[in-house]
This record gives sequence, structure tokens and C-alpha cells, in this order.
Amino acid sequence: MLYLIGLGLGDAKDITVKGLEVIKQCHKVYLEAYTSMLTVGKEVLEEFYGRELILADRETVEQEADNILKDADLFDVAFLVVGDPFGATTHSDLVLRAVKLGIPYRVIHNASIMNAVGCCGLQLYNFGETVSVVFWTDTWKPESFFDKIGKNWQNGMHTLCLLDIKVKEQNLENLMKGKKIYEPPRYMSVNQAAEQLLAIVQKRRLQGEEPEITEDTICVGLARVGATDQKIASGTLQELSTVELGGPLHSMIITGAMHPLEIEMLKLFAVDKLSFENKMCQRNT
Repeated sequence: MLYLIGLGLGDAKDITVKGLEVIKQCHKVYLEAYTSMLTVGKEVLEEFYGRELILADRETVEQEADNILKDADLFDVAFLVVGDPFGATTHSDLVLRAVKLGIPYRVIHNASIMNAVGCCGLQLYNFGETVSVVFWTDTWKPESFFDKIGKNWQNGMHTLCLLDIKVKEQNLENLMKGKKIYEPPRYMSVNQAAEQLLAIVQKRRLQGEEPEITEDTICVGLARVGATDQKIASGTLQELSTVELGGPLHSMIITGAMHPLEIEMLKLFAVDKLSFENKMCQRNT
């Protein structure tokens, strides 16, 4: 049996009782280590679970998936995913490979950022399409996510922005030379995401457009959701470009139409409560 097990969002203790029981019975336990991260490292997880974990990076999962499944027809194999196995990043390919090999699978779910963002007070059924905001480079500055945010806004929906994670990435030179030399890990902050959005707003104006999303759009920044030092900040897009939320992982929400209860909740986390109230008054009028 192949088990795909969600670990939740905080630390080692966020795993479900069912998930922990399965881990203890498995022959091999893999830890997916490139789409997200917990507040604790592999060693802490191993101590709590009482099992050795095999790190599965992007290369292992995408190019060597058959190695993960190699013994799953004879023994139980667990594949651990931060959050939920089918949350922000699907692992459908692993499931399809298992089915093709005749290996049964089972999913043990857990909390993911997709539902835990409700902690800020915005109602989950008011969210539209989720987008990913990627790190820009000097030569690559995609904007397609901005258009999706605009469509959600036009429909009165909030947008969850998942911010880029760069783990075990190669620069172009090493990639072309086939050298397995990797760049240091990078995790996009709410500040960086807001700055990129503001740059797009300015660019669109120079092109003669007036985008729906502006410097005054109310947004929410979230950091380390599910951890004891979780932080939430609400304010304008401009304000979130300078707010300090600490270490990774960060997420951001661009708000759409808001129910009075949603507004009251966001006021609890306002960077500047007076400014927030003024913006809400302007918005309602």
C-alpha cells in the first residue's frame, strides 16, 4: 500500500493520530521536501514519529518516482506532505503511477493553507481561483497571475496568493553545464509579493490602463500559519509592501467584496486601524 499522509502546517504534533499510526507501521517513509516546510526540521520529525525519514526532493519525486514505489507492492510505503497531500500542490502523478503498477493507495488528509487562511476571518466560500506569485528575474517578469486576481475581484471574490519557494534550484550556468550545484533556499515574503504587484499596477497605468487592483486595495499578509508564532496583517497593498511578518512561509490575500463580519475580523489585524476604517468607508460609499 502507498500512503499519502498530510502533516498539517505547524510542527511535528500537527499530524493526525491516524497518520502517525500508519507511519509507525510503514516499511519506508518519505518526506516530500520542496513544496512547503514545517517550523521544525527532519530530525525533530524523526524523533516524534520514531522513524527514519527519507528526504524526497523535487528531482526524486518528478524523475525518480518509481524508486518510491519500488517496494510498495510488497510493503507499506508512506509519502509525507506538509499540509494536505492534495492541497496547494497535487501529487496526482504518484497516485497514477501506483495505480498503473497495481499498487493500492490511501490518502490521510490534514489542514492545508487552502483552508487554514480562514484564520484571518475571510470566509472560504468567497474565494476565487488561487494564484501563484513567482520570483521575478531580470529577464522574466510574468504577470498572468495579476489578470487572474483581477477576474476574481470583478466577481467579488478574494484571491489567495501562494508565494514562491525556491529549494534546491540551479542557476542557468550550472544547469547548462550539468553541475549539480544548487542555490541557497529562497522563500518569497509578503513584502516582495506586494512590491511585484505594485510594479505591475504602475506598468499598467503607463500603458493607459486603470487596473482594478491598486495601491489602496485591502490585502492580508499571513506568515507561518498554524505555528505558535503565526502572524496576520491587513492593510492596503502599499502598506503590506513594508510590513514586517518575520520568517517563512508567507501567503497573501487580495480581498474582493466583503461581508461586514469579514471587515470586522480584518480590523483586528489592521496595520493602521484608522487608515483601515477610512478605506472601508470610502469603499462602501
